[in-house]
Amino acid sequence: MTRLSNRAQLRAIAVDAMRARGLDPDFPPDAIAQTGALHEAPSRAEEPVRDLRALLWCSVDNDDSRDLDQLSVAETLPGGDVKVLVAIADVDAAVPAASPVDRHAARNTTSVYTPAVIFPMLPEKLSTDLTSLVADEDRLAVVIEIVVAADGAVKASDLYGASVRNRAKLAYNGVGAWLEGRGPLPEAAAAVAGMDAQVALQDKVAQALGALRHEHGALDFETIELRPTFDGDQVTGLEHDAPNRARSLIENLMIAANGATARFLASRGFPSIRRVVKAPERWERIVDLARQTGDELPAAPDSKALEAFLTKRRAADPDRFPDLSLSVIKMLGPGEYCVEAPGGEAPGHFGLAVKDYTHSTAPNRRFPDLLTQRLVKAALAGHPPPYSLVELGRLATHCTHQEDAANKVERQVRKSAAALVVSSRIGQRFDAIVTGASAKGTFVRTTEPPIEGMLVRGQQGLDVGDRVSVTLVRADVEKGFIDFARA
Repeated sequence: MTRLSNRAQLRAIAVDAMRARGLDPDFPPDAIAQTGALHEAPSRAEEPVRDLRALLWCSVDNDDSRDLDQLSVAETLPGGDVKVLVAIADVDAAVPAASPVDRHAARNTTSVYTPAVIFPMLPEKLSTDLTSLVADEDRLAVVIEIVVAADGAVKASDLYGASVRNRAKLAYNGVGAWLEGRGPLPEAAAAVAGMDAQVALQDKVAQALGALRHEHGALDFETIELRPTFDGDQVTGLEHDAPNRARSLIENLMIAANGATARFLASRGFPSIRRVVKAPERWERIVDLARQTGDELPAAPDSKALEAFLTKRRAADPDRFPDLSLSVIKMLGPGEYCVEAPGGEAPGHFGLAVKDYTHSTAPNRRFPDLLTQRLVKAALAGHPPPYSLVELGRLATHCTHQEDAANKVERQVRKSAAALVVSSRIGQRFDAIVTGASAKGTFVRTTEPPIEGMLVRGQQGLDVGDRVSVTLVRADVEKGFIDFARA
């Protein structure tokens, strides 16, 4: 394997890791045949759809994203309210339930994003073309409409089918720089009359939505996600994407849209797959971390108090805030999917401080979103739910498991890429923070470069959030192992 280019080496590692965790890196022949028979994007819907192609729709995503799941547009209403429309690609129109492509999507349940290659949930002919909301093409969509007051409160919402057209394909970095006064209006926006005002309006309402959630206790984290950089097919270094206003814009609009979708299904007496994050089991450790900085948290989990603590620490020590964020995230625990029956009450999302929350805005990339889309379309058409409660329960459990598997694959390949970068630094000493402590082992992340690995010597007595000095003792590219010893 060492004779391969770095990209080919990382791809081979990803393929092996996926197969070991029950994920299929390849599309089966029948799914390839189904995709090959498709030559144009779906244009006919079962029910009449609204023609909204003339609106100033835009997409905002990563610079290199082609699997565009959502568009957005906003309009100021009399009295100061703002109507926001979020259009979600109608993937179901091209991927019928139980078809070969759907069966593969149901197996993996998510796209897997690794440094060397993306393993899409749907064939690229669909996800980056026929079911993608690509620029200057007519597409079918499910539109989520919300009316937002000046204080960020959602006053009304509705869902319906529509035909849409993406007027400007925008990217986080360019839009973020413009919104923050650090750069010019992106060319794709400048080419469309009125798009500058449109993006500014969306940003304004998104900030109001976010501010109100934070008042209710939504947690504001800042973590460091490393992204390997390539020169051709060779890894040259590690970078991370800093948070910016454009990312917050989309995040806040999508949270509001997902909440509206969950409430819509409940209002129609439909079950739904909810995305939940329960109250943290390791709250006592979070309280202890706060005490170390001279702060106090209540004995029982309290998202408002935790958000106030995080806000204070971000202002007091911005350089170390990403480390604190990571420590708290580790102790909050992972999200999971669960079924909410009609009239039931799912636990809600502790980190977002929302009660009604589903995943509905990325059906090209996540299978739970495609399931939700089918439930919504059935409700709009007056049909019964396409899945029973038992089926949804089984699918929710499976999606949680496969998402965890995909996350582990992505983390392993990122660590393999990091091992390529630091393999020449064996024996060097680093400052680090403990990011995990369990029966599986004690893990640390170095400060510079921010690389995570296992502490194989001297881990006794350490817990999440502790600071420690470590020495790099091993960097195994093929296994994705980076090992440290306490210095």
